[in-house]
Amino acid sequence: MSRKIPTLLLALTATALLAGCRQDMHDQPKVKPLGESDVFSDHRSARPLVEGTVARGHLDDDELLATGKVNGQDATEFPWPVTPDVMARGRDRYDIFCSPCHDRTGSGDGMIVRRGYRRPPSFHIDRMRQAAVGHFFDVITNGFGAMPDYRALVPAPDRWAIAAYIRALQASQHATLDAVPAAEREKLAPGTGR
Repeated sequence: MSRKIPTLLLALTATALLAGCRQDMHDQPKVKPLGESDVFSDHRSARPLVEGTVARGHLDDDELLATGKVNGQDATEFPWPVTPDVMARGRDRYDIFCSPCHDRTGSGDGMIVRRGYRRPPSFHIDRMRQAAVGHFFDVITNGFGAMPDYRALVPAPDRWAIAAYIRALQASQHATLDAVPAAEREKLAPGTGR
């Protein structure tokens, strides 16, 4: 019995010490965002933003680059030249973000659609082929119908690259042999063994 008393006293002392060290984050003084506070005379928890303040990286002073529109209408041109690097980036981003629904050819039969998600229109129908390139940028940015917006996931330059790749997909499905450079036509000719 004499050994049980010191062990019991030690356990009680340890419990008392541990209980005294408890530091709950919710018990410390803090100011909740947009909540009332006694820090400032107007009882706001934060100061109002200075007029004209723009978050870093969100100036969006180039209407075409930021919205895909010119004077409120869907843009018909890209904000910069479409180069092989832009196309490669567009294909990469398209395969990641778009092909699950639109499939890799843009026909609208992606894996998610095969599992019951609402089918998007094919990029190869006349309505989509005639749409201005700014339309694709706008839909990627803001979403449309069942398609969510990708503004937060895909930066504007990548959205433009995807729009360029969509144009390439459309051209690939409606190209004529005359559109192929002469040097490349020989590779496509039947019976060449290539």
